[in-house]
Amino acid sequence: MCTAASYKTKDTYFGRNLDYEHSYGEEVVVMPRNYPLHFLTKDTIESHYAMIGMASVMDDTALYYDAFNEKGLAIAGLNFVGNARYHSKTEGKDNIAQFEIIPWILSQCENISEAKALFERMNILDTPFKAGLPVAELHWLVSDFNETITVESVDDGLKIYDNPVGVLTNNPPFPFQMQNLANYRNVSAYNKEATFAKGLELPEYSRGMGGLGLPGDLSSQSRFVKVAFTRMNSLSDDSDLSSISQFFHILASVEQQRGCCDLFNDKYEITIYSSCCNLNKGTYYYNTYNNHQINCIDMHKENLDSDTLSRYPISDEEVINMIN
Repeated sequence: MCTAASYKTKDTYFGRNLDYEHSYGEEVVVMPRNYPLHFLTKDTIESHYAMIGMASVMDDTALYYDAFNEKGLAIAGLNFVGNARYHSKTEGKDNIAQFEIIPWILSQCENISEAKALFERMNILDTPFKAGLPVAELHWLVSDFNETITVESVDDGLKIYDNPVGVLTNNPPFPFQMQNLANYRNVSAYNKEATFAKGLELPEYSRGMGGLGLPGDLSSQSRFVKVAFTRMNSLSDDSDLSSISQFFHILASVEQQRGCCDLFNDKYEITIYSSCCNLNKGTYYYNTYNNHQINCIDMHKENLDSDTLSRYPISDEEVINMIN
């Protein structure tokens, strides 16, 4: 289970919570322009846009969970179990394996318009990266400086939706998530006049009563509502520090704590990491369940004309600032 969002002040930000019961050894990976990209059915791309994101590296291949490129286009893949449908090779389509989607798009596209054009020609293959590694059932949030879309491959084909709320969680499919938001159309960031019944005085006994009815559980549908409300009502100044801080607070509104989502056999879903990308500056920020310090990797401090991945294992030990 996961949550992803976009956020705009002076700069544009994008990131996600990765919620799961265990890690796959993820690390922040910078892919430079001349790192060759190999695909199952397409020619190798020898030179392309540089990108940075969180990935597991297997057989010298970066399997990105979320990433963005030097042009400011960002993608996050989120669990979509039970609804995602991939297919066998189809003539007349760009046949791209699920694990190839992020590098396929980010290596070639500067913006949402170009990404849409590639997605419209795409058939997502049901081919695993390697034997014994199941094909992840995902859908995707994609953003640039100006707009956000959701991409879902379902029974009746690949769907591309404009995403006006700039967030995504997991099931149900995106149109149902948007329809469900109408059930919360009266929720507000400010207290409102009581409308329960004419002539009945009902006291306003607390601040924040405009938000009564917002869900607080950890289900994906409830998290969609909560993070959409939080993201669309969030305020910060235009500085980078204020915007980054606010973005992590947006994600924290739906983070998962160990023990609250029990998967049995001593397994618990937690927010393994949260990320925030400044799409203008090329900086990738993250913190983890065990380390609340915000860590940063700047892609532009790497040699982006290299042909070798730069890898930064995550820092997952709590750092406490001792005052005395």
